[in-house]
Amino acid sequence: MAQLKNIKRWFWWHRWSSLICTLFLLMLCITGLPLIFGDEIEGWLNPTHYANLPKDTPMADLDSMIKIAHTRYPKQLITFIFVDDDEPQVLVNMAPGWNPDDPLRHSLQFDSRTGKLLNDEPPFSQKSASFIDTMLDLHRGLFLDLPGELFLGLIGVLFVISIISGVVLYGPFMKKLDFGTIRQDKSRRLKWLDLHNLLGIATAIWLFVVGATGVMNELSTPLFGLWQITDVKAMLSKYHGKPLIQQNELSSAQAAYNTTKEALPGMEVMSMVYPGSVYGSPYHYLIWTKGSTPLTSQLYSPVLVDAKSGKLAAVVKMPVYLRALELSRPLHFGNYGSTPLKVIWVLFDLVAIVVLVSGVYLWIVRRKFYKDYFDQMAGSELTETYSTNSTHETKF
Repeated sequence: MAQLKNIKRWFWWHRWSSLICTLFLLMLCITGLPLIFGDEIEGWLNPTHYANLPKDTPMADLDSMIKIAHTRYPKQLITFIFVDDDEPQVLVNMAPGWNPDDPLRHSLQFDSRTGKLLNDEPPFSQKSASFIDTMLDLHRGLFLDLPGELFLGLIGVLFVISIISGVVLYGPFMKKLDFGTIRQDKSRRLKWLDLHNLLGIATAIWLFVVGATGVMNELSTPLFGLWQITDVKAMLSKYHGKPLIQQNELSSAQAAYNTTKEALPGMEVMSMVYPGSVYGSPYHYLIWTKGSTPLTSQLYSPVLVDAKSGKLAAVVKMPVYLRALELSRPLHFGNYGSTPLKVIWVLFDLVAIVVLVSGVYLWIVRRKFYKDYFDQMAGSELTETYSTNSTHETKF
């Protein structure tokens, strides 16, 4: 009797955690499919033609690209520079001021090997969102920014609860059945139930990993905010009261790039945030680097270079919770390996969609079945007996 009550308790958690999050999880699974191959899809939809040069061609001088950008827009500020590791391009982002929401923010695209200007893009506010950007915004926050991210984080927590409770329930459910049994001689509902349970338990570890890392990803905004108001603020406290550095006083960006490469050999420079940006330091180039191997390419190390002298100021140590966030991203999207791993992630994602859809189907059929059954058996003592025994047919 105690065991039956315990099963009922787990069943309650599984049923309601699953029902509440199922539709949102379907949306996340569907939008997550193209995101797994996001880079490939973007390259296919928006191809850029680069000069045909050897792969080991060194990068052109950053200062020359910056000079071209300032010549075209002498009254604007450079906010940050992005050095692409997938394509031979450098993006120089500019704006009239430091407002991160300025509608006139735009970027200039350069060939990183030749330094040639490839594209002077229109302001971001005038560009229509790409397919991948739209899928990412929907997947990450339902187009609602931080409130949407926190809501989907809660959905992820419910998903994790449904997985754990489903695993707990699978043992009692399969007590008198062989593992993986699908009862072909029974009703359609029972066959779908068996398939639902089999797919759920077979992919339980993957579902748990993707669900848990998804929760971590949704917390990225508050976690980085926490880092900025604690560690970063303490690090910059010694500069308090010093005059801000103007862009005409900045040291060479190429020299800052070289200083970073010397300080962290084997690391690749990913971006350079200019002093004055809300995402950086008022007194430094904030240079983000990452490893060059498939594993370390997901681990970022920020470097501070004094924007006036060009000297190395600090190699910033990331807190444990941000390291956990960095590791959660590749595990969530499956992009820390090559194409075969992405294909595996797609297959798992499709299985997850089947599990979710079959769960909805089982709930709809189950409610109709119980309604008809209890209408016929109203007032009968068999009602309680059936209601008790039916807990062994719970969905995974």
